[in-house]
Amino acid sequence: MEKFIHTLVYSFFIALGVILGGSFIGSLGAIFCHDPPLKIMLDLAEKLKIWAIVSAIGGTFVAIKAIEIGFLDGQLSNLVKQFLFILSAFYGAHLGYLLIVMLTGGD
Repeated sequence: MEKFIHTLVYSFFIALGVILGGSFIGSLGAIFCHDPPLKIMLDLAEKLKIWAIVSAIGGTFVAIKAIEIGFLDGQLSNLVKQFLFILSAFYGAHLGYLLIVMLTGGD
């Protein structure tokens, strides 16, 4: 159970880090291209959400395989665990997005 909790926490913070890091570093490119960095940062945060979730759960094929095993073999615990990993990663990515929105003063 402890490993499961640790993996949930890691998924959350990996997704959060992908959004924050990708947006901040990506906005440096906007500075070099003479584009508005805050607008680019907000756009990047929105576009990176799905990739943050995918990277946090360790790739799509592993998660899909675990979901398949959960359905076909009747192992509902694996299915629930994968759902919680994806949900944790989603919340981390969404929190990162909301932080970027607050920082940039976006909608």
